[in-house]
Order: sequence, then structure tokens, then C-alpha cells
Amino acid sequence: MKFLVHKRRAAPAVIIVALIDVLVVLVIFLLVTTTLKQQPSLKLTLPESTQALKSGANENPPLVISIEASGVFRFGPNNQPMDLAELRRQLQAEVSRAQAGGHELKLAVRADKKSPWESIVGVMDLAKAANIKLLSAYTKEAGKP
Repeated sequence: MKFLVHKRRAAPAVIIVALIDVLVVLVIFLLVTTTLKQQPSLKLTLPESTQALKSGANENPPLVISIEASGVFRFGPNNQPMDLAELRRQLQAEVSRAQAGGHELKLAVRADKKSPWESIVGVMDLAKAANIKLLSAYTKEAGKP
């Protein structure tokens, strides 16, 4: 009678280098296919417009004044809260800085659709007093959230 001799098998080995290569490829794929969404610092419900312009790359982006539903003004990229007197001083300073740089200042108003109309008109008056000729408003396309 012949008995089977069981040979001892070597433990399976995982090749770490190949695993690292696969993981690097997966990370690169995820980085390339991921879309990064910019979260606005203020929650504003913009009014709808069928004529809303899609903003593209601009060499001189506009200076943004945000108006909340409560009527609070926020100025610039840092969204600093201000009253009308401070806003007037900031606009005058920005206009003189733009004139010294040799370009015209663009102003954009981003107002919540429930913000008081008086606040929006106040910003428009400040822009006219500061001699800002390019004034636009942020809107969203009709039917989009």
C-alpha cells in the first residue's frame, strides 16, 4: 500500500509592488474624474432670468457686492459685512485703485430675490456716485436650481 506524501506548500505571497501600481492608477483615475464643486459662502436664492449670461473667463473679474435677504451688505471676495457708509468708502478706494491701474472697474450685485429693493437701489446709487459705469446683476437660468 502506498501512502500519499503531502508536500508542504509555501504560503501564497502578495506582490506589494504590483498592488501599489494598481492603487496609484486608481487614485489618478479618481482625481481626474472627480468634479470639484465650489460652495458659495453665502446662501442666496438668485432671481431667475431667461436671458442669464453664462460667465466665462474674464481677465478683470467684477467686484462683487452681495445683499442678503435681511438687507445686510457684504463686500469683496471675503464677504465682509458693511453698512452703506463703509461700502461707499470701499467703492471709492477701489475706483481710485482701478484708475491708477488703467482699467475700468466692473461691479456685480448678487442679491437674494427676497432682499429689499431699497438696498439694491442704494448700491446702484453708490455705483453711480463712484462713477462706475459697468454694473451687472447675478441671476440664474430659469428652471435651474
